[in-house]
Amino acid sequence: MNILITGANGQLGNEMRMLSAEYAWHTYYFTDVEELDICNRTAVIEYVQRYAIDCIVNCAAYTAVDKAEENKEICELLNAQAPGFLAEAAQSRGAAIIQISTDYVFDGTHYIPYKETDKTCPVSVYGRTKLEGEELVGRQCDKAMIIRTAWLYSSFGNNFVKTMMRLGRERDSLGVVFDQIGTPTYARDLAVAIYTAIEKGVVPGVYHFSNEGVCSWYDFTKTIHRLADITSCKVCPLHTDEYPSKAPRPHYSVLDKMKIKKTFDMEIPYWEESLEKCIRLLEAGQ
Repeated sequence: MNILITGANGQLGNEMRMLSAEYAWHTYYFTDVEELDICNRTAVIEYVQRYAIDCIVNCAAYTAVDKAEENKEICELLNAQAPGFLAEAAQSRGAAIIQISTDYVFDGTHYIPYKETDKTCPVSVYGRTKLEGEELVGRQCDKAMIIRTAWLYSSFGNNFVKTMMRLGRERDSLGVVFDQIGTPTYARDLAVAIYTAIEKGVVPGVYHFSNEGVCSWYDFTKTIHRLADITSCKVCPLHTDEYPSKAPRPHYSVLDKMKIKKTFDMEIPYWEESLEKCIRLLEAGQ
């Protein structure tokens, strides 16, 4: 197949690029804005036709959650309209599209893991635009697969793991929110799941994916420091209202992953095991 992967310079895009060598029987087109402006409908349709694309994996998104509150237009363009253009282009060739979405489509008031069938209720610009992107993709392409994920990190790019490692080595103490619960997701594990879906054949619909298990941001930080052997920084638990932000965060964003596991017969690693692998990679790079 000819596979187009957008947002190739981001965390997930880079992991997709690294793993592509293990699926070398396909031809890959890794693009970022320099190679393909996905906000340009004409450019998207022309690119997909020119390279006879059979599957699109859209890893591109506006993910600055707080900045999104003030930059609604660009957030809307990149998170909603652009995925719609990609889905339209995919449909024109009978191709499949895999759209990456987020736990922020929920308001975080649940107390059991969110299923794909649960009612969406985004409370931020980021969440609303990502949900709109889901809906546009689903309407525009018959072979649309939407994967919602959460708390994404990687050895690439800027993310929570890297920040906590850096701050842990710079500071004597650190305050981290303890009353927001979710599951960290190693972008490499998500990339493996995406390739698994492609190899077994994309089954349209909405799916949830994160690593297994649950924790708070406080627990996550404590584990990062333990695995990275950071002992000189005291991590203190904070309530959400002690750490104000422009965009509200879900208090509970654990995702139920049974559907994707059953559909594609996949096993998902426990979050702490994957975190350890990522930290070892980061330390090897240092």
